[in-house]
Amino acid sequence: MSKPVVLITSATGRIGRELVARLAAGDQFTVRACYFSDSKIEHLKALGADEVVKFDLSSPDTWGPALDGVSAIYSASLDPMLDGHLNFCKELGKRTDQIKHVVRVSCMGADTNTASYDADTHASRDGAAIPLMLQHYWWGEKALIDAGLNVTALRNNFFMNHLLKTDCDSIANEGWFSNPLGNMRNSFVATRDIAEAAAVVLSEGPERHGNKFYDITGPAPQSMAEIATDLGRAMDKAIEYRAQNMVDFENDFGATRAEFFEYLTNGFYTRCSPDFYNITGHKPTSYYDYLTTKGASGETGLEELWQGNLWKKGEDAMKDAAKATN
Repeated sequence: MSKPVVLITSATGRIGRELVARLAAGDQFTVRACYFSDSKIEHLKALGADEVVKFDLSSPDTWGPALDGVSAIYSASLDPMLDGHLNFCKELGKRTDQIKHVVRVSCMGADTNTASYDADTHASRDGAAIPLMLQHYWWGEKALIDAGLNVTALRNNFFMNHLLKTDCDSIANEGWFSNPLGNMRNSFVATRDIAEAAAVVLSEGPERHGNKFYDITGPAPQSMAEIATDLGRAMDKAIEYRAQNMVDFENDFGATRAEFFEYLTNGFYTRCSPDFYNITGHKPTSYYDYLTTKGASGETGLEELWQGNLWKKGEDAMKDAAKATN
């Protein structure tokens, strides 16, 4: 009897490649890994992917071959690709008899269907709406639900390493990084933990995890000084955190990202959720352990830190996505 086919979108990303390696080791599925660039094909095969397929959210002609015979999907997309994801969900809605389960990567705060929620009410600033990026994360979930699919959403905290990637040069060459988070502690999450949760959820299936919405966090809230200490230990050098004001941060990355970071500075992402433990049976990975140990794909968090990054100073990566409508 043939194994069910699971499609891993964003398979070359930080979570995706960990998930490919985990599912391939489990041998429960035929793992079909998506790539955008041909240069990634051999790496995905080396991680254990049974099949590789070209996939582009902005190119509908790639969707049919990717979805052929698929019964489960790991769905992830970069923030600027929201329109492509919303359109892809409409295609998935035509295949509800075929596709039994979709695990969607989302964000803590995309709470519309699970909590009292008003998009016009900011968590800490009177008269302001919730950050547009959080609304977008909910739209990403809602599009799958509205398509009639059996959905599990992993609503993750901010990724470990993510806020440091914009300062890789200054970290490596000068030993410092900067952002506006200051002393506010956030329970940053290891991307490998998100992959582990996704692997368990896919393996146990929609009977157990369908129509479930999990907050995935790290094991402890940390300030920027504590993050700098962990990174310095891992790199065996002194790393300094330099506080930045929000005005300068917005000038660097644009208003949409800055308003999201405001939630990181007001305590919204401080709490530690038990959901990862309830899914996997063990505590989440600490930042220092993430930096210094290898995940399923064979790399440490410190190695991952220096890899690609969507956000670049002086560029508003969300400029076009901010115009999207659901």
